[in-house]
Amino acid sequence: MFKKILIANRGEIALRIIRTCREMGIKSVAVYSTADRDSLHVRFADEAVCIGPPASKDSYLSIPNIIAAAELTNADAIHPGYGFLSENAKFSAICAEYGIKFIGATALQIEKMGDKASAKETMKQAGVPTVPGSDGLVPDVKTGVKLANEIGYPVILKATAGGGGRGMRIVWNDDEFQPAWDSARQEAGAAFGNDGIYLEKFVEDPRHIEIQVIGDQYGKVCHLSERDCSIQRRHQKLVEEAPSPFITPELRSKMGAAAIKGAQAVNYEGAGTIEFLVDKHRNFYFMEMNTRIQVEHPVTEEVINFDLIKEQIKVAAGIPISGKSYEPTMHAIECRINAEDPFNNFRPSPGRITNFHSPGGHGVRVDTHVYAGYTIPPNYDSMIAKLICVAQTREEAINTMERALREFVIEGVKTTIPLHIRLMRDPNFRAGNFTTKFMETFDLTEYPDEEVE
Repeated sequence: MFKKILIANRGEIALRIIRTCREMGIKSVAVYSTADRDSLHVRFADEAVCIGPPASKDSYLSIPNIIAAAELTNADAIHPGYGFLSENAKFSAICAEYGIKFIGATALQIEKMGDKASAKETMKQAGVPTVPGSDGLVPDVKTGVKLANEIGYPVILKATAGGGGRGMRIVWNDDEFQPAWDSARQEAGAAFGNDGIYLEKFVEDPRHIEIQVIGDQYGKVCHLSERDCSIQRRHQKLVEEAPSPFITPELRSKMGAAAIKGAQAVNYEGAGTIEFLVDKHRNFYFMEMNTRIQVEHPVTEEVINFDLIKEQIKVAAGIPISGKSYEPTMHAIECRINAEDPFNNFRPSPGRITNFHSPGGHGVRVDTHVYAGYTIPPNYDSMIAKLICVAQTREEAINTMERALREFVIEGVKTTIPLHIRLMRDPNFRAGNFTTKFMETFDLTEYPDEEVE
């Protein structure tokens, strides 16, 4: 087992990993930018190393600085968390070159699954259902229009190196193709340094449902059931839950088997997520694979009573998994608490937190790195906490979540807590009647309530 792990990340996920390291008797090293010197992950780690100024490119994305910190502290492994360098094949390869274990996928696995077009082809070869579309990248507009007419509009253009909705355009007819193509390529080139585009049939009103998988170093893979991530805004997830209210036991079994086949196709090592679109007829199609731990991993942990971070570390240390797949025994919901103003187009709200009270009680978990007096820097993602509630049934989990949200006090900055309270009260959400389009028509003013403001 590892003696010391450096966490190449910040905020709540860094603190989450530090806690598991402590429980396993492993020393932890935090890295931080000058903007994060007062973050809780810096205080709770056994050691902490400043790796640069606030800009991510000079700190959390600086491979030389992170490797130097690992060598300075004699860390024998690096956990990348999510975001930043977690799906960077070059970083995984450099860790291997320096004899430092990267707690995640190998460089080859990241390369295979990181490029969306090649990942889709890999899944097709493995027998995993995929959305009809182009075989690889679309070379030009003429080819794209021809293919769109063959498979039928609407279609969606996607950046092959994309993520977070960037480089993505929906096209409804021939006239829209050229401008959509130009803007998607321009955005993709600016965001990822790669303007390659592929095309797929656009699945209307889908659910976004992902399967958590774990693979060890000996070819064994299991799945840990699904998460429903359909409540999202501009392709950014807001609420996640497990199990999905839409999934039947039979469909769970089929999707789990498909996810295992997909992971085995690349000899996958570590924790990963196979993401699917599921249409109203419960047909499912591979969308992408995330070769890292997910933000929303706590909902899976809560419904199967399983520490995913601990399992990541054990797999990286060469310990084989049991191979057993897991079924949910509880219901869990996670709300992402962002420092944003939901009544002002979700404008970021960095600044000093003047008062902070975390909710508690049975079935309530809060993952956060902030506290009263903490200043939220403007340099990073706006998520400041994750509130996870678990209960025997979905209705009970929703009721617990609404109660916990009303207890959650964060003053000095605007947050998305009022949005989440309204979501928990919405009849369609409570009935499980939603798709990825839900937030496009959700009315924040529909439930006026002094307590919610």
